[in-house]
Amino acid sequence: MKPAAFSYHRPRTLDDALSLLALHGLDAKVIAGGQSLAPMMNMRFAQPAHLIDLNALPQLAGVTLEAGTLVIGAMTRHHEIATSIIVRAVCPLLAEAAATIGHYAIRQRGTLGGSLAHADPAAQLPLIASTLGARIEIVGPDGSREVPAAQFLIAVMTTDLASEEIIRAVRFPVAAPLERHAFEVFSRRHGDFAIAACAVTAVLAGDTFSSLRIGVGGVADVPLVLDDVAAGFLGETADARTVVRIANAVAGAIEPYDQAEISAAYRRDLVKALMTRALQRVTAGIAGIAGTEQHG
Repeated sequence: MKPAAFSYHRPRTLDDALSLLALHGLDAKVIAGGQSLAPMMNMRFAQPAHLIDLNALPQLAGVTLEAGTLVIGAMTRHHEIATSIIVRAVCPLLAEAAATIGHYAIRQRGTLGGSLAHADPAAQLPLIASTLGARIEIVGPDGSREVPAAQFLIAVMTTDLASEEIIRAVRFPVAAPLERHAFEVFSRRHGDFAIAACAVTAVLAGDTFSSLRIGVGGVADVPLVLDDVAAGFLGETADARTVVRIANAVAGAIEPYDQAEISAAYRRDLVKALMTRALQRVTAGIAGIAGTEQHG
């Protein structure tokens, strides 16, 4: 199918883009990489009367470090995030997850801001932003504001972004010293949407957990950040038994979708397996964890 007729706008400044949004309101859609919106327009699930293209706004792209915070512009492509020396050094979980998005061609066009604004609960970047406690920098007619990622993502394809607002950048905390990380995702085929995904970061004091963050995607309307589960294992020995206990606790804390083609029980078992694999990676080298490779 072809999209419904629309007027195309390519503003040269951010102020011009915001003016167009204010003028056309709910009749307008912003397009960044187009990897989500374009297929929806082709299938006529989305029929904006006005399409506002942000690709002529280089000030919305780029990776910088500001006072110990990783700042990534909304128009930064997935490929740049995955391969950036800065991202890989200070926020390696984000780089690892970005490298798993779709196929190479998709990563060359898809953007960080587009992924967050689309708010697919199976997408990698909303999960990582929520797990790490990233903050979304939003700009609109009333100025700018920041929203924690977990509050920005409200439901399936529903966010805190108003119709006249644009995501300008995302601020990620840098990894703690000696922090380990792992990201595990499962889909039917390489490049398909995730059936489930798990993200973990940990800092070990000797052989015990001094810090632990756990995120799960693809099982609810929004990515799940299981702070309560993680808190219960701080101070625990990072051995094989604890890995099993954490994975069981994560599986018990979620209530996955129950669909005709993918049952809730299958997703829960899948999350348990993915979480076990992720935890084995972050605890590699600790007594009692055998046959794994250190990562992070």
